[in-house]
Amino acid sequence: MGFREPTPVQKATIPPALEGKDIIACAQTGTGKTAAYLLPILQNMISRHQIGKGTACLVLVPTRELAVQIDQQFQGFAYFAGAVSVTVYGGGDSMGWDYQKKALTEGVDFVIATPGRLLSHLALGYVDFSHLKYLVLDEADKMLDMGFFDDIMRIISLLPTERQTILLSATMPGPIRQLAKKIMKNPVEVNIAISRPAENITQAAYMTEDARKIHLIGQLLKGKNLRSVLIFCSTKKDVRQVEKKLQKDGFQVRGIQSDLDQSVREEIMRDFRNKKFQILVATDILSRGIDIEGIELVINYHVPSDPEDYIHRIGRTARADADGLAITFVNKA
Repeated sequence: MGFREPTPVQKATIPPALEGKDIIACAQTGTGKTAAYLLPILQNMISRHQIGKGTACLVLVPTRELAVQIDQQFQGFAYFAGAVSVTVYGGGDSMGWDYQKKALTEGVDFVIATPGRLLSHLALGYVDFSHLKYLVLDEADKMLDMGFFDDIMRIISLLPTERQTILLSATMPGPIRQLAKKIMKNPVEVNIAISRPAENITQAAYMTEDARKIHLIGQLLKGKNLRSVLIFCSTKKDVRQVEKKLQKDGFQVRGIQSDLDQSVREEIMRDFRNKKFQILVATDILSRGIDIEGIELVINYHVPSDPEDYIHRIGRTARADADGLAITFVNKA
């Protein structure tokens, strides 16, 4: 799977995770946080003969995209272990709900879920967490930003108290620490380079005007053999406009934002990962947690309103020690 040596967050997280300790891990995106908890949990499930004996692990995430990505990594890690997972999130059609219901009622080892949709299944009695041993809160700061605190606490109140809890976050604000105090026991703290861009990202800014940005993108890409470019816009309207203008200029480009059907969004993400088109235009829905290998250039079509959003956006490039370029368009005053 391309692993040569553990990343710093993996070196710091995997040993205490294998020992069953609660962990708070704070690290920037692209540092291998997902493997840092999936691998030790899966190893412990194998060694403790917990596979096939009810849902042992629950991973809570803020978005469906992150749920799908984590499940893809899990499938790779668990290929020979026989462990079964299901992703639980809203959107899509009734078939998605029916598939989730069937998997939950028949029993799976891993549940990877957004809080709101999981609560809907819990309310109808479709989920049995009586055998749960591991709870993971991934992108916990994002979940709190999205107003999921009450949902998270409601879910946790239905879980066994004797469990291992791992909380992962790109930042560590006060509310995250308060949440940790409520749900964790003497957690080990892992703190890796909070809120700083990866050193192997080259950052640049261009002073320009909205009317010239599409032309500038063309100039930046002209003559360069870039296979994977990610452009962040501030609004869904901007995503649609930029996608249309770049398509008109002959670029292979797709746009993704929350108005699209879930099945369409998943297809776009799958095609982008497989390099079936060159440019993906997106809102901040992709700025956290999504790990797409090989993105060579990130363009901020607008300056993000929050410094943390800037960190997460440009963190889509230079993943796993690769080099990357991040360019921000700054409007002239």
